[in-house]
Amino acid sequence: MAIARGAGTEIIRTALFEDVANTSQELIIGVQHHIYTVLSITAHCQAVTGTERGYITLVGYDALAGTTGQNIDITTVTCGARETFVWNDKFSFNGYEPVDFSGSMDDATKQDAIADQGSSVSQYLKCNGEEANDNFEVTITYIDQNNA
Repeated sequence: MAIARGAGTEIIRTALFEDVANTSQELIIGVQHHIYTVLSITAHCQAVTGTERGYITLVGYDALAGTTGQNIDITTVTCGARETFVWNDKFSFNGYEPVDFSGSMDDATKQDAIADQGSSVSQYLKCNGEEANDNFEVTITYIDQNNA
């Protein structure tokens, strides 16, 4: 049976990623008029020696500078061989960027523009390791709210 994905629905989703290294891997790719709430991200370090570092980054609109496509760091993952990093703080983001405005978000009109997601530019959450020989197993669980 197919999962209902129409307007007004909420779906709990999960995705698994094996062998994440220093190449960017999208975890959530935004869809217009959707809101994503990240429930947890786990990253298991597969390396047998040393310490590895990875990054969880949101690519989207910077409401301070009014700038599109910015890398906004969420956290740095640091773990040793066979250790697991768990992110279980909740945060949400919109599927699309707002129609571009100049300057920072300093009034209700700009705040509404962010909520309206009126641009054609997707926001997304990604992860990557620091070095080519980094190796993370990544799992993400999130809620996808469709407000179309």
